[in-house]
Amino acid sequence: MCRAQQPAVYLLSSPQLSKCNGFLPTLQVEKLRHRAVRGPKVTQLVRSRAGVQTQAAEDVNVTFEDQQKINKFARNTSRITELKEEIEVKKKQLQNLEDACDDIMLADDDCLMIPYQIGDVFISHSQEETQEMLEEAKKNLQEEIDALESRVESIQRVLADLKVQLYAKFGSNINLEADES
Repeated sequence: MCRAQQPAVYLLSSPQLSKCNGFLPTLQVEKLRHRAVRGPKVTQLVRSRAGVQTQAAEDVNVTFEDQQKINKFARNTSRITELKEEIEVKKKQLQNLEDACDDIMLADDDCLMIPYQIGDVFISHSQEETQEMLEEAKKNLQEEIDALESRVESIQRVLADLKVQLYAKFGSNINLEADES
């Protein structure tokens, strides 16, 4: 009977380290790092900048609830990134609408028909009607931006709460800071 494989956790256990007095060449570290160790205890492997010295951190029990919190943190971090990108796109659209409003104001000819895009179609309107439509579009876009920013703030509050909980349990054994690269 085929049993479902449990995901392997790749670790370097403390007994393996003690055999080598805490020093392993880089290639041995990579080999040992890829040995699958199953169980609820996690040992973190730390390498120095030179890449050869290692030391084992304290054992930490990772419960199902802890894993759920870590997963929730990762999902929310990803969602914040997506929302911030969406906000930037909408801000660019808002700037384009403001530029269009400025250009229409500078137009001298009041009887000029200005094409306004609705979906895939351009419809010609008077300067005044186009100005009103642009103002309405700017207002709607600003409301969308405000809603997205409030969602980002609420997610950031959730992330701050999760950070406190996870750092309280795992301390320096977990890194929840965003990479700058």
